[in-house]
Amino acid sequence: MQYLPIFTKLDDKPVLVVGGGDVALRKCRAFLKARAHVTLVAPEFCDELLALAKQNEVNLITDIFKEQYLDQQMLVIAATDIDSVNKDVFELANARNIFVNVVDDQPKCSFIFPSIVDRDPITIAISSAGTAPVLARRLREKLETLIPQHIGPLATLVGSFRDKVKQRFKHFADRRQFWEGVFDSSVVSKVQAGNTDAATAQLEQLLDAKPEPEGEVYVVGAGPGDPELLTLKALQLMQQADVVVYDYLVSDEIMDLVRRDADLVCVGKRLGDHSVAQEDTNQMLVDFAKQGKKVCRIKGGDPFIYGRGGEEVQVLAANKVRYQIVPGITAAAGCSAYAGIPLTHRDHAQAIQFVTGHCKKDGQELDWQSLAKPNQTLAIYMGVIKSPHIQAQLLKHGRGADTPVAIIENGTRKEQRVITGQLGELADLISRHSIISPALLIIGEVASLHHQLAWFGQTEQTSSFAQPITGVA
Repeated sequence: MQYLPIFTKLDDKPVLVVGGGDVALRKCRAFLKARAHVTLVAPEFCDELLALAKQNEVNLITDIFKEQYLDQQMLVIAATDIDSVNKDVFELANARNIFVNVVDDQPKCSFIFPSIVDRDPITIAISSAGTAPVLARRLREKLETLIPQHIGPLATLVGSFRDKVKQRFKHFADRRQFWEGVFDSSVVSKVQAGNTDAATAQLEQLLDAKPEPEGEVYVVGAGPGDPELLTLKALQLMQQADVVVYDYLVSDEIMDLVRRDADLVCVGKRLGDHSVAQEDTNQMLVDFAKQGKKVCRIKGGDPFIYGRGGEEVQVLAANKVRYQIVPGITAAAGCSAYAGIPLTHRDHAQAIQFVTGHCKKDGQELDWQSLAKPNQTLAIYMGVIKSPHIQAQLLKHGRGADTPVAIIENGTRKEQRVITGQLGELADLISRHSIISPALLIIGEVASLHHQLAWFGQTEQTSSFAQPITGVA
């Protein structure tokens, strides 16, 4: 982090702008919005600055810059077109430990101006540390389309209730739960409609109501790894949770999106390394919910496709714990798409079977006769270790040794690898290329399309993240 993002209160604080042209005017207006006491120094000033001085909004000093003008200043802007003047302002201000910004000269800045989304009192600042201001502006444009105008009035309203809420609820967790309920209520829609009186009355009612803390568990599918494949609902619930229970299959990039002050509990779940037994995980979810906490049980892929989500929800239901289930993009769908392999294709596969290579101990053997049929696709989860057995059984029951196969390691992630070959060499491919979990096996004619349709990591991609949203209703 090159710059620490902070919000500075400038009410009646002295700031100096060196310069009298359009750039100085722009910086001056930003300071005036923050209610700063602004002084400008320059040999001459543009008409707009002269008009502001007439209205007693700024103080103008018609002079060349001198060190004495730095006295008592809190912030300084150098906004002239003379490099030597800008250099002097920077060096003299820096020597006095006064924060200084030389416009369009990032090395001579001890602070920088971010791109701002203003929903007063909500303010969002975006910075690229001076390296890519146009990109920062594009991000601001995107946020402008996402953040409604009524957020500002809503923040003002709830801010007026803060002291009352602190008196009503002594513990931080209780206060946060109250506010979560407010933001999930029709108070928001009343503010949006401009009916502030009705919103205020409803807030008073909510504050007087007897609190009934009730825990809930969100069983959330995180998808195969790419954070942009998260559903909106998954992201929203991850941001609301008091406790996040996760396993190793959830990528670091996705875990970075959970609420900053949530308690994180890792329960392992990697083949051969279950740091917490499933029964203990089930009980943990129940216990947290009974304590009135909102719990996000986040799982890689989809929780109901080889994620043991069904077992966990059964325990929640038996203990009368409220829960929600948020599906995620399962590995077969995500990894195959990122590898350019259609799971079904009119010319190659009319059926798809999802199979796990890691069955319950003493469980029933798979129906290999059915799995070995031609013109279908097998998507095999957790099949790396059992690949010699899978290969042998499919060959034994009639699948051809030349059947195309694909092994997708770390699918949808930036380190994704796709190894292709034939069924007769499946186990050897895994050994030779040192394949590690998570990896998905795709067996069937569609695997041959990888080299024709591969796209991820092979061509430049237009990132939706860097583009402003248009046409938002």
